Amino acid sequence: MNARVAVVTVSYNSARVLPEFLASIPPAGGAEPIVIADNASPEFGDTERIAREHDARVLRLPDNRGYGGAVNAAMATLPDETEYVVIANPDVVLHAEAITRLVAVADRTPGAGAVGPQILDPDGTTYPSARRLPSLRTGVGHALFGPVWPGNPWTRSYREDRQEPVERDAGWLSGACLLVRRRAFAQIGGFDEGYFMYFEDVDLGKRLGDAGWSNRYAPDAVVTHSGAHSTSGSKGAMARAHHRSAYRYVARRYSSWYLAPVRLVLRVGIALREAITVR
Repeated sequence: MNARVAVVTVSYNSARVLPEFLASIPPAGGAEPIVIADNASPEFGDTERIAREHDARVLRLPDNRGYGGAVNAAMATLPDETEYVVIANPDVVLHAEAITRLVAVADRTPGAGAVGPQILDPDGTTYPSARRLPSLRTGVGHALFGPVWPGNPWTRSYREDRQEPVERDAGWLSGACLLVRRRAFAQIGGFDEGYFMYFEDVDLGKRLGDAGWSNRYAPDAVVTHSGAHSTSGSKGAMARAHHRSAYRYVARRYSSWYLAPVRLVLRVGIALREAITVR
């Protein structure tokens, strides 16, 4: 096992996907320890059994703290010698050498606070996981036109759809799977727990950049994200959480009083997008 690297994942009724995720860690390069933060899941017994079978340990939380809060709690339990932490959803499968390649990029890029792999959807297409930070203009355009005009220029700009999968810096990296330099993560206080779910990764990338760290995209490291996580049965609630987080992020970033009319337009656009998505 690689004592320089730990793996942290968050579980909430994730017993169906955890075995494949955990089994993919050794061929990807290994890690020690592997911590599963359980968000007061009714399936805790199953999670604990699966963890034992894969040499992982479970941190049982007394309540559901969301993604960022659970990751922060797990990070606080890691040994001092841990230098890097792979943070991943439990419905991710790491490809061969993925952890090894992420660490190699971090080692030769000392200014990188986070390194993200190429994330594949189940059909093998590349998900746009390394993006620009959303600006007020792209945020409004994406919120208003994304549901009815997916190819609009604001959505394309936000997702950086024209970018080839080459190593580069990005504004932020998808929290579905990324490696963080523990020192950088600790310096900025970890995830902002005000985001229960969604946009905590955007906010993390922004704060790493503000602190002088880069977010490095490393597409030679590959993972597949099935999306078959425990939220699949509550898509309406998750859509609402996503849109609330999106507004929180942009409104906090552009909080000046004279931008109040623009924030109002953004709030209306996000509300319309949420209504269309939920329906």
